[in-house]
Formats: sequence, structure tokens, C-alpha cells
Amino acid sequence: MTETVSPAKAWLMAARPQTLPAGAAPVVVGTGLAVHEGVFAALPALFALVGALLLQIGTNFANDYYDAVRGADTEDREGFTRVTAGGIIEPAAVKRAMYATFALAILLGVYLVYVGGVPILVVGLASVAAGITYTGGPLPYGYRGLGDLFVFVFFGLVAVTGTYYVQAVVHVADPLPLWVPPEALPAVAVVAALPAAGLSTAILVVNNIRDRETDAAAGKRTLAVVLGYRLSRIEWTAMVGLAYVTPVALWLDGFHPAVLLPLLTAPLAATVGRTVWTRTEGEALNPALERTGQLLFAHSVLFAAGFALPALL
Repeated sequence: MTETVSPAKAWLMAARPQTLPAGAAPVVVGTGLAVHEGVFAALPALFALVGALLLQIGTNFANDYYDAVRGADTEDREGFTRVTAGGIIEPAAVKRAMYATFALAILLGVYLVYVGGVPILVVGLASVAAGITYTGGPLPYGYRGLGDLFVFVFFGLVAVTGTYYVQAVVHVADPLPLWVPPEALPAVAVVAALPAAGLSTAILVVNNIRDRETDAAAGKRTLAVVLGYRLSRIEWTAMVGLAYVTPVALWLDGFHPAVLLPLLTAPLAATVGRTVWTRTEGEALNPALERTGQLLFAHSVLFAAGFALPALL
């Protein structure tokens, strides 16, 4: 049955603002590391943040639209309301919004391309393409067990290292560089991206555990459908564990003890973990999904603070 909601509320539902802290989290980490390394640049950081949020919203629109037209969103689905499948917004309007959002992200990305050059152009276009083909196109990789890898790479590794790079590169290269100057992307930026990559993936794992039965019935072969409940829960634990091993490894490597601040979020991780390991229904996993997003944001803010504070004090 079509839900009666105002147009403004309907578009908010489609944009899924509750996911935006997760989209911002990697940018926060990359910026904290930039402060630590003495390469912070406010304007590139701001554009990276807005771009990341637009990519998140565009991907949300794409998933809403393509899952509906492919029949993956059925009445049996236990997740949050999807506006296309629910008949709240016309499919064509959601599709237009998806393309408009990605177009705006590309437009804002022109400045970042000016700063970061060809590497940012390639990464930016790849991110947009990945957001669309996750559930869209002739061979949607989200339906073939590759969604987890996409999230790990683009919403973790690329988002953190890209944020750091566009700030660092202004200090070491002229505009429009053709390649990545080594000084603009140190190995520590990749290591610092691992917690955001792991926790972003953990969000998707919770989502896919909840939807495993309905996804399988609709022919959507997420990694949870392929692996089953036990191995998916092990994947969730490994991804979350990565977020806590990394700060300890950096501390042992000589970073200030403040880098251990994310460990304060461990009790929240444990609480969510108990739910993930024992429940499969939406009534329990929907809150667990939101709490995993909160875990990502809290961990990222503390991780960024752990990098930045010693450099500021």
C-alpha cells in the first residue's frame, strides 16, 4: 500500500540522511591525519566532504531505484522504507534525482581535479560509476557478492586516502598533476583508512544478514547469501576487529597514545556484535544497523582527534 507522506519527507526518506555520518566519517579521518602531518588545507577538505556526501546520497537514490525495478525490494523486506518500491515517489523521479546528484558531485569535483589532477579525475569518475553499477546496469556487482569489496575500497580506502591526498598535494605539486606525488600519499594514509573501510563494510554486512532470505528469493546474491549466516558474522567481526587492531598497530609503531582513543568505542561494538551474532530479523538488526553506523562515526571522530590533537597541543 502506498504510504501517504509529504514530498519533503519522501525525498528525505529517499536520501536516507541517517547514512550521511557514515559518508562523512572517512573524510574526518583523512582530515585528522592531514592535521597530524602538517598538510591540512581547509578548502580541499570541505570540497571532499561535500563530494563524499553527494556520492552517498546518489548511491542511496541508485539503490532505491534499481532494487525496486529489479524486484529485489518486496513486501517481505524488513529494512527501512524504500520510496520507489513503496510507490511513494515515481521511479523516473528517483532516477532523475540519482543522476542529478551524481552530476552535482562531478561539478564540485572540478575543483578537486584542479587540485589533485588526473588521479582525482580517475577516482571521482570511478566512484560515480561504482555508485550506479552497484545495483544498476546490465551486471550489477552488488547482486554478485561484490558489494562488500566495493564499500571497503570506495567508502573506506579511497575516501580516506583521497581526502588526505587533496590536502597534501597542494603543498608538494602544481595544480593538475598527472600522477600521485609520493609525498602526497604516504603509506600511513592507507593504514589509517583501514578502520573506516572495515566499519563501512560492517554496515553493509548487517544490512545483508537482515535481508539474506528475501535477497536470495529475489535472486540478489549478496555475499551474505553466498556465505550464509555464520561466515557473514565472522566477516562482520573481522571488519570491526580491523578498526581496533589498526590504532594499536599505529601506537606500537610510534604514534602518540592519543591514537588509541577509538578504543573507547569498543563497548558499543561488543553490544552490536551480540545482536549480529544472535539475531536475523529486522526488528533487531535495523537498530543494529544504525548503531554500526554510529560506531563508524564515533570511531572516526576519535581516530581523527587522536591524530590531530598531538599536533595542535
